[in-house]
Amino acid sequence: MSEINELYQEVILDHNREPRNFQKLAGANRQGVGYNPLCGDKMTVYLKLEGDRVQEISFLGSGCAISKASASMMTMNVKGKTREEIEQLFSRFHKMVTGNLDPSAISELGKLKVFFGVSEFPARVKCATLAWHTLEAALEGKGEMVSTEKEEEHVAS
Repeated sequence: MSEINELYQEVILDHNREPRNFQKLAGANRQGVGYNPLCGDKMTVYLKLEGDRVQEISFLGSGCAISKASASMMTMNVKGKTREEIEQLFSRFHKMVTGNLDPSAISELGKLKVFFGVSEFPARVKCATLAWHTLEAALEGKGEMVSTEKEEEHVAS
């Protein structure tokens, strides 16, 4: 395993062991619930949305290391962003984890690039994207649980 892959693996394990923003958000005005039946991951994303901007975000749930680390890093990356900025970020992230992002654009994802290796393990794409789909549901104010079974329907633009 290359040094860079070992570093990326360590970042994912760190976020799994000590996830950031792992709590129920007091004052949340939106929430989404997501489930990945393939892995058994379950997650709730809490938002404090002001206008079109995410002021605060947190999550709770259980799941595999990739799912939990992705949620942790997602919360760090979307705080303060608008819906449009989040949609663009998720689109790039989704393209990366599915192997459809031009390698020259990976650096645009900042620390989220640690998930680039997920594309080599198609079953793990749903783990990496669960938090993002759950965030989308929270932003849209959907009351029903989202499932990664609909992952194939997500069209990344």
